[in-house]
Amino acid sequence: MSDSRVTLEDVEAAQERINDVVHRTPLDTSRTFAEMSGAASVGLKLENAQRTGSFKIRGAYNEMTQLSGAEREAGVVSSSAGNHAQGVALAGQLLGIETTIVVPEVTPAAKIEATRGYGAEVVVEGDIYERSYEYALERADETGETFVHPFDDEEIVAGQGTIGLELLEQYPEIDTVLVAIGGGGLISGIATVLKAHDPVTRVIGVQPEGAAHAKPSLEAGEIRELETIDTVAEGIADTRMLETTFAIAREVVDDVVSVTDREIATAVALLAERAKTVVESAGATPLAAAISEETAVDLEGAHVGVIVSGGNVGLTEHAELTRTGLHELGRYVEARLAVDGWPSTVGDVAETVETEGAELDVLERTRRGSVDEPNRVPVTVGLEGSGREHLEGVLDSLDGLEGVSVLERSLE
Repeated sequence: MSDSRVTLEDVEAAQERINDVVHRTPLDTSRTFAEMSGAASVGLKLENAQRTGSFKIRGAYNEMTQLSGAEREAGVVSSSAGNHAQGVALAGQLLGIETTIVVPEVTPAAKIEATRGYGAEVVVEGDIYERSYEYALERADETGETFVHPFDDEEIVAGQGTIGLELLEQYPEIDTVLVAIGGGGLISGIATVLKAHDPVTRVIGVQPEGAAHAKPSLEAGEIRELETIDTVAEGIADTRMLETTFAIAREVVDDVVSVTDREIATAVALLAERAKTVVESAGATPLAAAISEETAVDLEGAHVGVIVSGGNVGLTEHAELTRTGLHELGRYVEARLAVDGWPSTVGDVAETVETEGAELDVLERTRRGSVDEPNRVPVTVGLEGSGREHLEGVLDSLDGLEGVSVLERSLE
C-alpha cells in the first residue's frame, strides 16, 4: 500500500481474508426514520449484529491474519475504548495469538468482561483513551509485542471498508452515508469504497459535541487535538485523528457535523422502539444527526445509509439512555410529590396513572429535605406517556388527588 491511501482493491483483498470470519450484517430500511429526516429512504447498516457486537473485528482480523510467524509468537498488544478490544481478542483467539488490551478507566464493565471472555488479558490504565494508547505503545517497545492500532493503520482501514462493499450490494441506491468518527478508521474505509464506486456519493461524519475534533482539523488542513473530551459516547471519545486516517478523510469526507449527548440518547431510544435493536451511544450517533432538528445536514430526498456501528452497552446504561431519550421526546417525566398517609396513598397514585393511560415507571419514597413539610412524605415518580400534553394532564390529575401535591416536574 501507499503511505497515505487505501484503495478499493485493498478493501476487496481484505474482504477475501475476513469473509469466512465476519458476519454480513443486515441492512434494515426504516420508513419512520426516512419521514423524520426528510430522506427518500434510510437504510440502517446493523453492525451491532456483528461478531463481538461491533464492526471492529473486520479491521482487527484483516491486520492480524497478515502477521508473520515471529510477530504471532511475540503476541499482540492494543489499546481500546472497548469495541476494538473485543475485535482484537476474538481475532487472537481464532488465530492462536496471545493478546493484551489496555483500556481506559471509563470503559464499561460489560466490554471489559466480554474482552476477557475471548481470552485476552485486560489492563486498565489511564483516565482517557489517549493515556491507554501511550501506555500500550510503551509496553510494545518493552516486550516486543506487536501493537495493533485501533484505527490509524491501512490494514485496519481496509478491513472496516468492507462494510462499504456490503452497502453497495444491499443498498445500491445509496447516495449519502452517515458515519460516526472517533479516530476515523471506519469512515475512511467506507468512504474509500463509496467514492470509488461513485465520487458524488456524500460522506458525512458525525461526532458528539464533546469530542468534535474532526471538523476543525479538516477545515484547518492539519490535525487538531482536543485538550478534553466530554461525551456519553465513550466508543468515539477520541481527542484526534492520526496521520493515516486524516490523510484519507481529507480526500473522501464531504462534511462533519456534531450532535449533543441528549440527541444521541434520543436516537438510542428510537432505535430500541422503532428498529427493535439495542445500540450503544456511539452506534446511535449517526442516526442522531439524521433526525435532529438542530444539526445542519440536508437529507431531503436522499437515500441515506446510517452506520449503526455497535451495540455493546450494559442494560442499566441502555435503560438510562432510553429514559433520557424519551424525556427529550416529551414522553417521559419525573416528578416530586408530597403525599399524606404513606403508603396507603400509593394505591391512589398508581390507579390514577393507569386510568389516565400512562405507565408508572418509578415510584419511590425519597429523603425528606429541609424545605419539605414534616408531616408529609416526599415521593418521586417516573411516568411514560404519549407526549408532553398527555403527561401534563396526568400530573394535573395527580395534583388534584386528595392528600397528593405535585411539588416539582421535569417536563418542559
